[in-house]
This record gives sequence, C-alpha cells and structure tokens, in this order.
Amino acid sequence: MTADTLLGADLLSIDQLSRAGIVEVLEAAEAFAEVSRRSVPRVPTLRGKLVATLFFEESTRTRMSFETAAKRLSADVASLAVASSSVKKGESLRDTAQTVEALGADVVIIRHAHAGAPERVTGWLEDARVINAGDGWHEHPSQALLDCFTVREARCAALGEPAEGSGAGPFEGLEVLIVGDVRHSRVARSEVRCYLTLGARVTLCAPGTLLPRDAEEWGVEMVSDLDDVLADADVVSLLRLQTERGSGAFVPSLEEFTANYGLTERRAAMLKPSALVTHPGPMVRGVEIASTVADAANALVLRQVANGVAVRMAILYLVLGGEPERLAEAT
Repeated sequence: MTADTLLGADLLSIDQLSRAGIVEVLEAAEAFAEVSRRSVPRVPTLRGKLVATLFFEESTRTRMSFETAAKRLSADVASLAVASSSVKKGESLRDTAQTVEALGADVVIIRHAHAGAPERVTGWLEDARVINAGDGWHEHPSQALLDCFTVREARCAALGEPAEGSGAGPFEGLEVLIVGDVRHSRVARSEVRCYLTLGARVTLCAPGTLLPRDAEEWGVEMVSDLDDVLADADVVSLLRLQTERGSGAFVPSLEEFTANYGLTERRAAMLKPSALVTHPGPMVRGVEIASTVADAANALVLRQVANGVAVRMAILYLVLGGEPERLAEAT
C-alpha cells in the first residue's frame, strides 16, 4: 500500500511511498542539508524526543548517520550495544523492543539479520515509530532515499539548476545500472523500487548466480555483460560481494568477479562524461571498484555519506509528525 506522505508513519519499505511521498522526503532533506552547512549544525526541532538505535548487525555509516541526524535535531539518543545487552542473555526481540519503548523511546531504528523483523516490531509497540535500517536481504529504505537524493543533487548541479523544487524531474528517463551482488543486497531492492517510482529505467548486471530468483518481476532489464551496457548508463550503482551472507559461494573467485563485473579503470573510461558512480559502502577497493575510480570526481560515495545525515533528519522529522509546510520553522 503506497502513501503520499511519511508523516507520522513507520518507514519499513520503499513500497510504502508513492512518487509524491518520495519527493516529499527529498524536498525535506534539502531543507535539512542547509542546516548541516551551518557553523552550528543543530536545530531544536526534536528537543525532548528520544531516538533509540537497535542494531543487531554491524554498521558504521547507517548507525552513525541516524545518530548524528537525531542529535542535529536536538533529540536524545539511546544506542543498544547488543554485545553487552540482555540479548546475549537470551532476551527476545519483542522484549527488547518493548523495554526500549518503556524507557521512553519515540522512534526505534532497527537493523536485523532477519527479513521482516522491523515490521514485526511495529506490532509490539504501542506508540513509538519504527524505522527499518536494513532487514536481512529485504530492504534498506533510507539508503535508497539518500542515494536518490545524492543523484538528484549532482544532476541538478550539472545542469545549473536548483535541486530544491525539482521533484522527480531529474529522474525521468534516467538510465540506472546496478552491478554486483544483487541477490544478497537489501540496498538493491530498495534502490530499484525508488528509482522506478521516480521514473528512471533500471538495469541489473550480475552473474546469474547473484540475481534474485524473482528479479523478472521487478520491472527491470537484466544483463550479464557489463561492457555492453556501460556506455548507456547515467548512474552506475555498485554493490560489494556480501561474503557474510554467503555470496562467496556464488562466484568462482574474487579475481574472476572483478574481471567480469568490477568497475576497473578501463571500464570507467567507457562511461559517458556525465555518468555518476555510487556505492552504498563499505567499498572493497580492487574488487567491485578500482581505487582510482572510487576517488574520481564522478564518484559520489562520500557525498552519499554526507547526505545521509540530511535525509535521515528528514525521515525522523516526518515520522514524528513534522509537517512539510512547517519546515521553515523547523530549520
């Protein structure tokens, strides 16, 4: 079921949002990006609110990004250290989530190895909003939103146009190429849904062993030869091999994967001058991306990290009922 707004809702999947709903997040993020550029990047918007992060899987970018976003909105932050928590004593996910809410959490941000865990948590909480920070192979909605925000920002800058108010325009007819371990990537699933909803065309490039079984139902094109499609791409989104989820067993060797699907210097030279390169991180230099390509001017990896704070500020603002019409007051 899609909605035109994230206002006061949980964020579990990109599927929740219509094109207007996605654009609402991107436009709100523009306002909060300006806050991040101030000498004192903090506003009192969520003062008195408690944001809790429950990360049952390791994370650097997503966790720090959400916690930084909450602090810049003047919210209090409580982080669950799973290794030293009652989870290690056998406490269930339900009891952990309900304990966090009982401590006063207004928002629970959860990353979990099991697909559907954040949705289950919504059924156990009475008032706190839930944000999915990655669940198994399922989805990672905030990453897809920040990737689209970063691409929109870069394309508008190249055209000399303001990103604010551009809506979904920069995505109409955009050719997005997603390369690598699509099978195990929650980012890829969210990216596909987000780009398609905004009007882009998406191509997946991976060996057959690293494509999801239901990929034919995604509304995308699928190819196996990277060299054949690079020249047409406006955006190349690279994915690492997720060996912790077993992807190493799906390719003969890292060397062969790089030879066939890595964005090497030779392949980067095949891209059109305006093409953009994104990566959700962490990157494995020399495998899915050459180090020189990762550091090139058209690689947006660090912009994605920086923009993640503004996008997650927007998400927190909206799920806690902040009205888009009152953004000027909030920032």
